[in-house]
Amino acid sequence: MEESNLYYRTIKKELADWETQMTTPPGIISRTSKSVQTKMQNLVPQKAQDVITLAIKTMIETVLSGSSVLTKEKRAIDPVLSESDFLVEKAFGMYHKMAVAQGVGLGLGGFLINLADLPALMTIKVKFLFDCCKLYGFDVDQKTERLFILHVFQLAYCSGQRQMEVFPIIRDWDEHAEQIEVNWEKLQIEYRDYMDVAKLLQLLPVVGAVAGGAANHSLVTKLKTTAMNCYRLRILKSGENSDDDSGDDSMDTKAASLRA
Repeated sequence: MEESNLYYRTIKKELADWETQMTTPPGIISRTSKSVQTKMQNLVPQKAQDVITLAIKTMIETVLSGSSVLTKEKRAIDPVLSESDFLVEKAFGMYHKMAVAQGVGLGLGGFLINLADLPALMTIKVKFLFDCCKLYGFDVDQKTERLFILHVFQLAYCSGQRQMEVFPIIRDWDEHAEQIEVNWEKLQIEYRDYMDVAKLLQLLPVVGAVAGGAANHSLVTKLKTTAMNCYRLRILKSGENSDDDSGDDSMDTKAASLRA
């Protein structure tokens, strides 16, 4: 019991720090970085930008339909949060290895081969997010859960200004889930802008392998951190709202109704 309470207190502290990060307006360094990013995008071949745009469009259609996303994980029934965190970390280890190996392998090839990494990496990200949904006990067959996945994805790969708009939707999901309207075009542009810089070096000869592995490591790690925090926040918020006077030890029981 004591260990459980300590775990929840630790998670709550991490989430409080993360929420501060998500709701803090972009500083001068962030704004300067965005300006540099815009200039660097002019160096990215149009063909690469087209591939990224197509990949994000395909991803959105795939997640919304849900029919073609096959993962080995089964939905957990009323899981304990610490167990879900452990299983998500374990699943991430597999996806991380795949992403890095793929980035290094394709980075050794030429420009056209490198382009193949973009949609392939997207597939890895989507499968990981579907696993997260199941391992935290949510029903991925529900459209609202797939919409949540898309918002998690967007939060992971958007500008500082945009994350201040997306985060409140994630934080108060129960209030938005049934009436959500998403600007999918903006999601595509934000992700493409984010990816343009992250993957630029991978398109270059010689350094492409190292850059590809490093970029994929960074991209999937950012997604893992965002996804885990989004689901943790949702679960803990639900537990607190259901019974504000109860202790942390009953949080999983209180949150179970949300995921039923």
